Parts: sequence; structure tokens; C-alpha cells
Amino acid sequence: MQDVTNFVGRILLAVIFVLSGFQKLTHYSGAQQYLQQLGLPGMLLPLVILLELGGGIALVLGAYTRIVAVALAGFCLLTAIKVHYQPGDQMQMINFMKNLAMAGGFLILAAYGAGKMSLDHRLKLMWGR
Repeated sequence: MQDVTNFVGRILLAVIFVLSGFQKLTHYSGAQQYLQQLGLPGMLLPLVILLELGGGIALVLGAYTRIVAVALAGFCLLTAIKVHYQPGDQMQMINFMKNLAMAGGFLILAAYGAGKMSLDHRLKLMWGR
């Protein structure tokens, strides 16, 4: 049961990143403008897309899970602070707390790995096990 719950948990953590990365890829100029409105350089967008879309797919597959989980935990924390920490806006604070919770889930995944239902296990991938 532990392997199944780990697999389902990875999928649930990954969905938001796969969808968000795909949306940024298909609406590139709008996503780039949004980054710039946040005071970030638009040239970061390819890295954001790679992390969200690529990292999300890697999580589903269970490939290099520990390193991807650490990277996504950092991304969630940075996004929480830079984008969502707005104490006067209740919805942004809910998103802030959501990002903190996701970062916690990623850190647990980084600590315990992807389990048997993963490419890490099947291929004995370095940095995954």
C-alpha cells in the first residue's frame, strides 16, 4: 500500500506543476509579462517552465525524485515569499500557505524517495534513490 500511496501522492503533487508549466509554454508572452510585473527578468521563464513541466513529469515518472523534490520545494518557498506573501489579501495568504504545504510534501518526498513504483527504483537512477 505504501508504494501505491507514494505513487498517487507524486501524481497529486505534480499535477499543478505540469498544468502550470504547460500553460506558461502555450501562453509564453503573457507569462513573461507576469514575471516582469513581479520584478523578475522575463528571461527566467524557460527555467520556470523546465522546472514546472519537466519537474512535474519527472515526479510522475519517479525519475530523479529526490533532487526534483528539493528543487520544487525551493521553488514553492520562493514563490510563496515573492508572489503570495501579501498579509492584506486573504486569497494570496491561502496561496502562500498552500505553497508552504507543498514545500513540506516535497521535502518528505526528498527524504523518503519515490518508492518501488518509479524509474528511480527500476533503473537505479543516481540522485533518485
